[in-house]
Amino acid sequence: MKLAKLPDRTPVKMNVVLTPGLAQRLRKYADFYAETYGIKEEVGELIPFMLEAFLDGDADFRRACRAGGVKDTPDAAPRTPQVHRTRKGQDLGGESSRKD
Repeated sequence: MKLAKLPDRTPVKMNVVLTPGLAQRLRKYADFYAETYGIKEEVGELIPFMLEAFLDGDADFRRACRAGGVKDTPDAAPRTPQVHRTRKGQDLGGESSRKD
């Protein structure tokens, strides 16, 4: 079979504590997202995509991972490709097509 066994796709819930200032900035970002795309999304829905974009955009982190300098924690799941979800023609995120 050409298709490999699918990796675990069970979502992992993580809780974080935010400063009031950061919480306010995230709410403003969600408002900006709604103004830009015409779709209201909750901050909690945007955060995973924001974190993924941040990590994907950190060239030093990617370089360290490729060089083996960053070790996975035992419970770290392998990263799986995501399909871009669209709503009314708007790209809502997913895997970056940019390669280094």
